[in-house]
Amino acid sequence: MPILKSAAKRMRSDAKKRTLNLAALSELKTLQKKLVASTTSNPEEAKKLAREYVSKLDKAVTRGIIPHGRADRKKARVGKFLQ
Repeated sequence: MPILKSAAKRMRSDAKKRTLNLAALSELKTLQKKLVASTTSNPEEAKKLAREYVSKLDKAVTRGIIPHGRADRKKARVGKFLQ
């Protein structure tokens, strides 16, 4: 348990940030799974999902959820996957 009042507040804010970050990461994983599943069945849907996935990756980078190198790598792999 934190002794200082500021430490207690920091724990509360960290818990809120953690839940938001985990939700964003979960959404990215879900989009990635949908993208992989749709490439064989519907290529047009896959392109639409790829645009959405790349957009979500960029937003996650600007919010500091994932490093930009990881996002760049995932975007490159999506591009290769769609070809």
